[in-house]
Amino acid sequence: MDERVLFVDDEKNVLEGIQRRLRRRFEVTTAPGPEQGLEAVEKNGPFAVIVSDLRMPGMDGIRFLARSRELAPDSVRMVLTGNADLHNAIQAVNQGHVFRFLTKPCDRDTLVRVLELGIRQYRLIMAERELLQMTLRGSIRMLTDLLALVNPEAFGRAARIKRYAREIAGRMKLADAWRVETAAMLSQIGCVVLSEEVLGKISRGGKLTSEEQQAYDMHPGIGGDLLSRIPRMKQIAEIISLQEKGYDGTGIPPLDTRRGDAIPMGARILKAVLDFDMHESRGMGKAGALAALEKRKALYDPDVLEALAAVLGMEARHRLVELKVRNLKPDMVLNQDVRTNAGQLVLSRGQEISPLLLKRLIAFTEKTSIQEPIRVYVPLDPPGRSRG
Repeated sequence: MDERVLFVDDEKNVLEGIQRRLRRRFEVTTAPGPEQGLEAVEKNGPFAVIVSDLRMPGMDGIRFLARSRELAPDSVRMVLTGNADLHNAIQAVNQGHVFRFLTKPCDRDTLVRVLELGIRQYRLIMAERELLQMTLRGSIRMLTDLLALVNPEAFGRAARIKRYAREIAGRMKLADAWRVETAAMLSQIGCVVLSEEVLGKISRGGKLTSEEQQAYDMHPGIGGDLLSRIPRMKQIAEIISLQEKGYDGTGIPPLDTRRGDAIPMGARILKAVLDFDMHESRGMGKAGALAALEKRKALYDPDVLEALAAVLGMEARHRLVELKVRNLKPDMVLNQDVRTNAGQLVLSRGQEISPLLLKRLIAFTEKTSIQEPIRVYVPLDPPGRSRG
C-alpha cells in the first residue's frame, strides 16, 4: 500500500527541516507551493497524507486542500500553519475536509504521532473501499450467474443489450459508463419470477395473458428492489427500476412523474436498447428495429437514438460466417442461439465470445453434442492491419 506523505509550504527552510526530522520514519515528498503540490498529487499520487500550510502566495492552503481532494479524495488532509485562528480552522475543516489542524512550531514527536494517525486513517479508508469493491463485484457476478442458471432466455437478452449499452455510453462519453453497463447486465434480474415460456412469448411477439403482462410489468421494480439492498448499487437500482420509462413520461412505473432529462441517463439508454432488442428478436433486422424506434421518437432521448444509430453502423465492420465450435475465437459475436442436439439452450444470440466463455463452451462440447455450424459475426481487421 502506498503510504507516502506530501508536505506543501512556500518556505524552503520549513520543508528542509521536515525532511531532516521525518525521513527516517516516513517517505516524505515536498512541494514549495500550492501549484507544485497539485502537480505532485496529479503526477506522483496518491499520497496517504497531504499536509499544507495555510498562507501561501497565489492559492491559500484551504483552496489547495479542496482542489487536492478532487484529485485524490482518499488522501488524508492536514494543516500545519503558523497563522492559526478559529475562522481559518473552521474553513479548513469545512472546505478542505481536514483531519488534523497543527500549528508551527510543531515538535517532532507530535508531528510523528499525528502522521501515524493519518496513515492509519488512510488504511481504514482503503480497506473499506476494497471491501466494498469486492462485495460489489461478487454480488454482480453472483446475480448474473444466478440469472444464467435460472432463466437463460433473460440472461441472453441482458448479454445482448450490454454490448449496445456499453458502446452508446462510450460514444456519449458518460463519466459513469460503468454504471450503465452494469445496469444492462442486471436489467433482467427481476425476470427470475417469470418462466422462459413467458419470455419466449415476448421475444417472438406473442400475446400475453393479463396475468402474464402484469407479472412482466413488475420485473423492473422487482429488480430495482433487489439491487437497492446491495452497497453502492442505489443508482444502478434506480436505472433498472426506470428502464421501461418513456422519455415523454409514459410507461412503468406509472406513478413516477419524471420525464425527459429528469429520468437517469442510464434508464434512457436501457429503454432504447431493450426496445431495439425486442424488435430485432421479432425478425425485423437491425435497420427495421431502429426504424421502429424512430417512428415513436417521443419515447426515446434523441441523443440516445443518435448514438444507437452510430453504434449500429459499426456492424458494417463485421462479416457473418458459419463456424464449428473448435474454430470460434474471442471477440466474435453469436448471430444465433447455441443449442444442444436435444434443443437445450447453451448460449443466447448476441453474446460476445470471451476467452472464458469459449473455454466453457469447448468443455461443454466434450460432453454434449452441439448443433453446428454456428453463425457468428467476425470483426473485420482495421485498414492496414493483417493477421499475419
